[in-house]
Parts: sequence; structure tokens; C-alpha cells
Amino acid sequence: MIAPVDVELAEAVIATAREMGARGINHGRSGNVSTRTATGMLVTPSSVAYDELTPDDVVAVDADGSWRVANDRRPSSEWRFHLDVLAARPEAAAVVHAHPINATALACHRRGIGSFHYMVAMAGGHDIRCADYATFGTPELSANVVSALDGRRACLLANHGVVAIGPSLGAALDLAVEVEVLAGQYLAALAIGEPVALTAAEMDEVLAKMATGAGYGST
Repeated sequence: MIAPVDVELAEAVIATAREMGARGINHGRSGNVSTRTATGMLVTPSSVAYDELTPDDVVAVDADGSWRVANDRRPSSEWRFHLDVLAARPEAAAVVHAHPINATALACHRRGIGSFHYMVAMAGGHDIRCADYATFGTPELSANVVSALDGRRACLLANHGVVAIGPSLGAALDLAVEVEVLAGQYLAALAIGEPVALTAAEMDEVLAKMATGAGYGST
């Protein structure tokens, strides 16, 4: 039996979905947001404008993929990878998926973001991978996302967009925004040639420093 939707948590999901647009990483009804619950997750519904959402529209999805909602809403078409990512990453409490311009442009070339800038380490590793393409809403896409996020907190989706995870809705959103900033910087750098990449040793040093909480991290 799926627990009733937590109104306060549902309101936080809605606020995060709306903030994606306010912060310039999403538009219209695209993208989706989820957060972990005791029985599974809450996720934005399919095909509803974020400005029109109420807590009753947010869908509770159980760990087995079944769902309940206070009206006739269905979960986002991408609910599957949200659920699978949360299952694979117990340290994550939230997933944000958006279609930002720069990150999506790179994803349409099926190109990730290498170590051109030390802030790439914010995503958890030496690079930000691009997940292999699969049709939206499919088990294949979900598997590709989980794989691309292995050891990472964000990835691009080929011909699609970006996914970021975090210990809170705010942290996941902040990381998605950071990935879009990095994507824009990377595209600008590529305009005059391939940028100089930091070495593995240099990125390891950055990751170690970030792990100590030296001004960075996912909070």
C-alpha cells in the first residue's frame, strides 16, 4: 500500500520544478523532478504545466513502480529512471531532469563534458558522461542513465537533456544548473579549439579538496 502524498514534500517538488524554469534550465512542461520517500518517491506528473500544479497532482510511486495520486494524474513519462536511480544511489534523495540549451546541445552531439574546468568535479568525477541514447520512458533509457551516473552525480542524456542527483532537492537543482553553466563554458571554449584538459592527477587533487568541504560540495 503506497502511503498518502506528503503535502509539504509535494510542495517542495513543485517549487523545485518551477525553479528549473526560473533559473533558465527548463521550459514549458519538459523535465521532471522527484524526491525519495519511505516507500518510493514523489514525482511530478505527466503533461501538466508546473505553474498549475498543486500537491494533489504530485504522484507517489512505490518501489515496485505502482502509483497513487489524489486525482487522475499519471507520473512523468520518465518516472522509471527516477525510481531506478534512487534505488541504485541510496545516498541520493532527489533527482532533477531538465532540457537546458547548452547541455542539450552537447548531448545532441552525444558528447559529454571532459576535465576542461575543475568545477566538472562537482559532478563527482573527472568528467560528466553522456548516457547512450534510448527512447524516453523506456527501461533501456533508465539502464543507460544509471550506468552513466555510476560514480557521478550528473550526466547528459544523448539527444535529450541532463540529469542531476543530490542529497536534497536544492542540491540536485544546484548541480543541474552548474552542469548547464559548464556546458555553456565548454561550448564557448570549443569555438576557438579543443580546450586544454586538466590531468587525472590534477582532477584527483580537486576531488580530494572538495571532499574536505573546502568551499564546495553538495549540501
